[in-house]
Amino acid sequence: MMFPGIALLFLFNYMPMIGLQIAFRDFQLGSTMWTSPWVGFQNFEFLSNPEFWKVVRNTIAIAFWKFFFGFPAPIVLALLLNEIRVRAFKRLVQSVSYLPHFVSWIIIAYMLEALLSPYDGVVNRLIGVFGGEPIFFLGDTDWFRPIVVISAIWKEIGWNSIIYLAAISTLNPHLYEAAYIDGAGKWAQLVHITLPGLVPTISILLILGIPGLLNAGFDQIYPLMNPANLPVSDVLDTYILRNGLQQGYYSMATAIGFLSSAIGMLLVLMTNYWIRKMNGESLW
Repeated sequence: MMFPGIALLFLFNYMPMIGLQIAFRDFQLGSTMWTSPWVGFQNFEFLSNPEFWKVVRNTIAIAFWKFFFGFPAPIVLALLLNEIRVRAFKRLVQSVSYLPHFVSWIIIAYMLEALLSPYDGVVNRLIGVFGGEPIFFLGDTDWFRPIVVISAIWKEIGWNSIIYLAAISTLNPHLYEAAYIDGAGKWAQLVHITLPGLVPTISILLILGIPGLLNAGFDQIYPLMNPANLPVSDVLDTYILRNGLQQGYYSMATAIGFLSSAIGMLLVLMTNYWIRKMNGESLW
């Protein structure tokens, strides 16, 4: 039963790694990665390009704030949902919070453009009612990052809370009964039972989430990009797309992806070691 999954993992995750050699070759259309000449680290000259480091800063800034606010958000939602005692209302809240996960980022981009349009958007109409001037939210470099972070949290908070709700459901209910008898209120039960019970789950997801600091979310950002917000919206994924597929610098684009993957692996190793030292929980 495991063979199909292992086969797919091998074909789509390990076999493509053969192509990483393009990062060290002068690959051109019409040739193959086996016949292209070796050029060593010549394709890594982008490290001396100021534009590349500007893109890196944009990527880290967006990814950091998405992680900083997005990682604890589903934990908070799961804790709040766990306290709802009216089952019908709880199911309604769960369904409403899960729904955005199944909506494409393309559709959400159109929704954001409609809501935030400086001409006839609902938000700017409300601003006009209170006497304010219209704001071009998606073209304002100060507003672009908050919009990306908020929309990312809104889309995934419900779906990401599922695993925390599952972890809470495995906690021994007798612990809560004993704490209640000893006089512990809801807050004390949360601090001394629920949160400690979630530590293993939080630790594993933290280890898996740290490499995402180099991934700002191409499928979310690309539909929202425009010339006005390009100074803050150009990230590594869009930089690779522009240089690799649009301009034909395949070797350089592969080198950038290779370096990002290597840094991501290093972050996983460091985070795994750090968390294992702190509480004994780790991936290995």
